[in-house]
Amino acid sequence: MAVLCKPAVAVPEHVITLEETLGLARSLHRDHPRLDLALRLIENTGVQKRHLVQPIEQVLQHQGLTRRSVIYEAESKARVPAVVRQALDHAGLEPEQIDLIVYVSCTGFMMPSLTAWLINTMGFRPQTRQIPIAQLGCAGGGAAINRAHDFCTAYPDSNALIVACEFCSLCYQPTDLGIGTLLSNGLFGDGIAAAVVRGQGGTGISLERNGSYLVPDTEDWISYAVRPTGFHFQLDKRVPGTMEPLSPALRALAEQHQWNIGKLDFYIIHAGGPRILDDLTHHLDIAPHAFRHSRATLTQYGNIASAVILDALSRLFDERSSLPGHQGILAGFGPGITAEITLGTWTTGQ
Repeated sequence: MAVLCKPAVAVPEHVITLEETLGLARSLHRDHPRLDLALRLIENTGVQKRHLVQPIEQVLQHQGLTRRSVIYEAESKARVPAVVRQALDHAGLEPEQIDLIVYVSCTGFMMPSLTAWLINTMGFRPQTRQIPIAQLGCAGGGAAINRAHDFCTAYPDSNALIVACEFCSLCYQPTDLGIGTLLSNGLFGDGIAAAVVRGQGGTGISLERNGSYLVPDTEDWISYAVRPTGFHFQLDKRVPGTMEPLSPALRALAEQHQWNIGKLDFYIIHAGGPRILDDLTHHLDIAPHAFRHSRATLTQYGNIASAVILDALSRLFDERSSLPGHQGILAGFGPGITAEITLGTWTTGQ
């Protein structure tokens, strides 16, 4: 049975606090007719600080898509290897024992993917398979877990490495002044995470079932407009309410596995914002405390896109509260509107 091992997580050294974010919004958008609303929305996210790959002064200076692409490639190559090495150590594996690398990022573009560079520089075998995932946004972390699960189910003696590298600050667009954009400017942060799925052995979550669900006719609710200045994030005001149609999908997958969604032992949920967790509490009859790991990620790092689910999972490991046989769910949400869902049981492996 494939086992998802403890993730490794790193955030950049540059920090911006909630107070600094609000001050910048007041300064940069003092004449915005809906500034008060934007400030309230940012405060209500619960994000206390975020980490950035550049100092905020450089983030605010949009130097063009070419320069941002150079920064993305340089920073990912500088920062990802250490996180990968730590994830391999957590799983008790060496690079040559990895058969698949799933690389997730929606905040920068490289071709070939960073997977090729990792294989060439970190000792992975030339035969290592590569799956780059870009266009699932924040749901990409859940999709990566599911694709690694599928691979290790098909090839039970294989191991897969998941890498999520998100520099959301490189998508800042100073001329985008919609309320959704202003909210995003106070919500998203930068972070890197990695984890190994072992085909055999390992301590962590034994992956048992996965599924995906797309809410019909919502593909324009979360999207990028690709323009000469780069990726322009577009967020529809209806997005916070998406847990109402997605909750039945989470419940249905659990029922297919003969589990009660409201009675699980752990919940690792992508927290795009606090309302997602509040609505799941209501729609699925789950105690608010169950989402403490997701809320901690949101509070301390903001929304770090596809890396959220791995950071929240690392907090479950650090808490040391799980016992063999504990049942749980992992879920990521993103453009589409898409949910990527995983069910698994805690195991100490061999």
